Amino acid sequence: MNDSKILDKPIIHSKIEAKSTEIGFTMPSDIYIGTLLKTLITSKPKSNFLELGTGIGLSLSWMIEGMDDASKLTTIDNDPKLIDIAKQYFSEDERVEIICSDGTEWIRNYRGEKFDLVFADAWPGKYSEIDEILDLINVGGFYIIDDMKSQPNWPDGHQDFVDTLINYLENRVDFNLTKMNWSTGIIIATRKY
Repeated sequence: MNDSKILDKPIIHSKIEAKSTEIGFTMPSDIYIGTLLKTLITSKPKSNFLELGTGIGLSLSWMIEGMDDASKLTTIDNDPKLIDIAKQYFSEDERVEIICSDGTEWIRNYRGEKFDLVFADAWPGKYSEIDEILDLINVGGFYIIDDMKSQPNWPDGHQDFVDTLINYLENRVDFNLTKMNWSTGIIIATRKY
């Protein structure tokens, strides 16, 4: 399947892709994770969503497309340049809060409502602060991570972090887990209780 067959891309998506190319942003999200996020978010009306790792906003554009008017989404990144770009595209949407912050500190200090879906696309909430982020997911809520298949740009030793994380998630009795050998390697976990 190639992405030219994906007909329901967010209108803003091509502009963000062009901006990625313009600034040399080399870590854009895979288009298929975007379609998955949109689909799962659509299943959660009147919900609270979290994205850890805004990047330039490609996945964010898909997440917003899936949201209803009564939902809200918080997205966090520690790169002020990328956050400024994301704000150019999404700051007018009152359902979306775009935060420039260290993800580790934000997770440790967060005291708000729990989330119905968390997309962890950054080190915090994926390889660190995992207990804290999983505790912030409502029963029936999704925890989604990508980049679980080996990537050519991984530094030496990164596979060990991935293997440790997968083993940890497989042993959590409070989540049901699906590992998908699709896109960049996806894991979807759903809180049972």
